Amino acid sequence: MKFVPPLLLSIATLLLATGCATAPPMPSATDLFSDASFKAPAQPVRSDQLFALSPAMRAHLESAQFAASARSVGPQHGLFNALYKKGELKIEYDAAVTRDAAGTFAAGKGNCLSLVIMTAAFAKALALPVNFQQVLVDQQWSRNGSMYVASTHVNLSLPISDQVGVHTSGERTLTIDFLPPEDANYFNTVALDETAIVAMYLNNRAAEELAQDRIDQAYWYARAAIEKNPAYIVAYNTLGVVYQRHGQMALAEKVYKRALEREHEDTIVMHNLVPVLASLGKAEESKALAEHLAHIQPTPPFYYFQKGMKAMDERRYADAKSLFAREVQRSPYYHEFHFWLALAHWSLGEARDANSEMALAVDTSTSADATKKYSSKLAYLRSMSGEARRRAY
Repeated sequence: MKFVPPLLLSIATLLLATGCATAPPMPSATDLFSDASFKAPAQPVRSDQLFALSPAMRAHLESAQFAASARSVGPQHGLFNALYKKGELKIEYDAAVTRDAAGTFAAGKGNCLSLVIMTAAFAKALALPVNFQQVLVDQQWSRNGSMYVASTHVNLSLPISDQVGVHTSGERTLTIDFLPPEDANYFNTVALDETAIVAMYLNNRAAEELAQDRIDQAYWYARAAIEKNPAYIVAYNTLGVVYQRHGQMALAEKVYKRALEREHEDTIVMHNLVPVLASLGKAEESKALAEHLAHIQPTPPFYYFQKGMKAMDERRYADAKSLFAREVQRSPYYHEFHFWLALAHWSLGEARDANSEMALAVDTSTSADATKKYSSKLAYLRSMSGEARRRAY
């Protein structure tokens, strides 16, 4: 069977931002759009209400409980306590969908970008200044069907002024981080403006529509992300993937090459461009780019995972275990690697290790559906392990 390279995307399930504040401005992107090739959006693509408060959010903000908390610890800490501490409203993390502020509040859950947007909406309603920031950590990879998704991390901070009755203990800002990386306090951050956050939201929605094979809707979100922030290279990659999935290879090539004019060594864009060039009959250019990519990234995302899956298909379980373990070492917080490592252990009769890895799959899962799936598998493994112990006696 011919191997089809996966498409690589970058989204702000946590966050990925490229470029820098001092980079030269991007040229107009209007020549990259092909509106006539896609159906009108099934749902309006808009971002003007991204930070709007719903009536339920306003009621929560005006509640006596919130007012008492704000008087006690200050509005910044009061807001954090109201949204994220046990015993209060308690919004939960779920990576499945990126929502606006009102949608996140209504659902009671959201991914990191959703939670940042909702928290910022409350802060803006309280007239509190908000600082968005990217945490400079390594990209984390996940998989959604044929697409591999890169994400890093975003949070926000609320400056705290000296006010009577506000206990700051010398703290000048309150940083709100929903999934803080290990040793996050030691990482540098880069300030982001609100325009960047809005573009990231639109790009996330494009990626999520692509994952559901809603290519027309994905196009309009990717287009809107570029229009909102023409310097956001991630959205160009997403638009290129849209064209690639739509069979418009010449447009995909044009978009990817425009992105590489700004980010010369963007391995995600290069990975997607390689098969596009080949499909357009540009074999030598495709080969040269693939060789350059292999030189700067010899073990791309999911490299060992793909080999491990092949080993599982061929029932080489010991090899699969070793390969999955290497991916776990590279990405210890990605649930699917732990899940498949558990299956490899189980296939080798290593029940205790299988249980441990499945438990880690549960702990690192980032959506309710994944948690339910892994919890069910873990319960089954534990029941089977118990049955084996009973038979031993």
